[in-house]
Amino acid sequence: MHVLADDLGHLSYTVAGEGPPVVLVHAGIADHHMWDAVVPTLAERHTVITYDLRGFGQSAPPNGPFSETDDLRRLLDHIGHERVRLVGASWGGRVAVDFTLTHPGRVHSLALFAPPWPGYDWSAEMVAYDTAETEALAAGELDAAVRVNLDMWLRGPARGWDEVAPGLVDAVRGPLRTSLVNQPALEAHGQDGADGDVATIAVPTLVGIGGLDVADFQDIGRRYATRIPGATLVEFATAGHLIPLEAPTELLAALGPFLAR
Repeated sequence: MHVLADDLGHLSYTVAGEGPPVVLVHAGIADHHMWDAVVPTLAERHTVITYDLRGFGQSAPPNGPFSETDDLRRLLDHIGHERVRLVGASWGGRVAVDFTLTHPGRVHSLALFAPPWPGYDWSAEMVAYDTAETEALAAGELDAAVRVNLDMWLRGPARGWDEVAPGLVDAVRGPLRTSLVNQPALEAHGQDGADGDVATIAVPTLVGIGGLDVADFQDIGRRYATRIPGATLVEFATAGHLIPLEAPTELLAALGPFLAR
């Protein structure tokens, strides 16, 4: 990986392929490896940039106030791309939205897969998950917190563990553990996201939801698709929350033609 050092630590990133630049932003329980199954195909026609958000994967946790929007801007400036196709999964989807609202002229198109919605009125199921994670971390039980997150974001509400593809737990467990270890620093130093109405987003937008995801995120995905003018909604029937990991072939079938616009 390449490294962009700064006074807050460093960001780690990769670049593959040649062509119009595409940036892939990972979920909040993952790292850049969640895109491994889609990067080779995208790199046949695009310059594909993946990176670890600050405090995830191989990017150092912050030692002071930071903004994920500023981090992405700094990374693009460093690599030398003024305008990009921006793709985000889960929390990475919200990072992509905030960047688009803040720097609309730097985004050619926007693709969001299971992004959150600020201030959403979460269901009892989501509140119970958050409580269980908080209690586990407060008790110093990191392994229990990992299990809570795997159960929510990988197995999900609609299937048993025997229905989850082999190998996905191992793919997620390490990055998830890193994110939980660094969570206190991220919460202490992270700045609020962008202010702005998604109805002002004026670039082509694709929104994806997992048919096996938590109902809240299916509702949120439809909300984005309704509020962003001209947005296209795609449902991935066999995927839960982590669509790039669970349904990479189906994701590429939708994302490839969209990016080629």
